[in-house]
Amino acid sequence: MPLPLRLTFAALLALYTACVGAGEVHLNPFDDPFLRVTDGLGACPVPQAPVFTEEEFRAEAHDRSQRGVSCWMAGRCRLPNAYLYDKEIVPRVQKAIVADGRFAGTSVWALGQRRFVWLQGCVETPAQAAELERIVRNLDDVEGVQNQLMVGPRGSPPYKTGR
Repeated sequence: MPLPLRLTFAALLALYTACVGAGEVHLNPFDDPFLRVTDGLGACPVPQAPVFTEEEFRAEAHDRSQRGVSCWMAGRCRLPNAYLYDKEIVPRVQKAIVADGRFAGTSVWALGQRRFVWLQGCVETPAQAAELERIVRNLDDVEGVQNQLMVGPRGSPPYKTGR
């Protein structure tokens, strides 16, 4: 390997090591699907995308390896890891909600992890929140729904907001 290439590699490795040591925050290191589904309430607090420090990332990676495969080992999943479903589920969540047509006045985000869907954002009525949860719960492969929707854009959201 030529000297300039080796020096560049060594510098990048040193930079990475320094960043990891400083507790650098990584935005969505597991590539969990996180989509804005509707955009009708502009003042709605924006949920924080999945973020982890290096330490949190390592701990979560270990837990995810165990939790993800347990579904398959128990015979409840057709895929060998429950996290493999998420990239299919969250776009179907978006498609189902948009196709329904009743939620144009809402601002909703969906996060998928291990066949669970977190609904975050703002709706106009409690009935909309309940109906959104019902729609998502009835989609194929969805194990559960965490309804963190708030009525209107005012007040403290029941989820972390963007950094």
